[in-house]
Amino acid sequence: MNETTPLPLDRVEAVARAAHTGQRDKAGRPYAEHLRAVAEGVRARGGDEEQIAAAWLHDAVEDGRLSEQWLAEAALTRRTKRIVLAVTKRSGEPPEAYAARILATPGALLVKEADLAHNADPARLAVLDGPTRTRLTEKYARMRVLLGLVTGEGDS
Repeated sequence: MNETTPLPLDRVEAVARAAHTGQRDKAGRPYAEHLRAVAEGVRARGGDEEQIAAAWLHDAVEDGRLSEQWLAEAALTRRTKRIVLAVTKRSGEPPEAYAARILATPGALLVKEADLAHNADPARLAVLDGPTRTRLTEKYARMRVLLGLVTGEGDS
């Protein structure tokens, strides 16, 4: 990898879109829409290019679309790679450990905040069945508390 010449954002976007080709989210929408929304959310929250690149790739390793080896060898900055790995959930990992890793990784919290914001969008959740909507709403709210994004006492 050439640390001094990371892939430009348009190439990172193209890689992410290709990696998730054919994948749909829980609402049946093309998965690339979620990636775009998270990247735009990071940008709107003042994120830099490294964080936006991580936003495009935030689910690629977790979903098995790209390997950790691909990430290690990719023309991305170390910081972008660290953020992607920080927001990649590990099988059987307790939410507290996941949140702690995000909080310990510079730049990762903003990416996860944008991810949670899009995942918890009422318009996206509205198309899900009741039990799934309830389960996901509770899961996202708990993660927001663990990350310190809300106090857990009705803040949003």
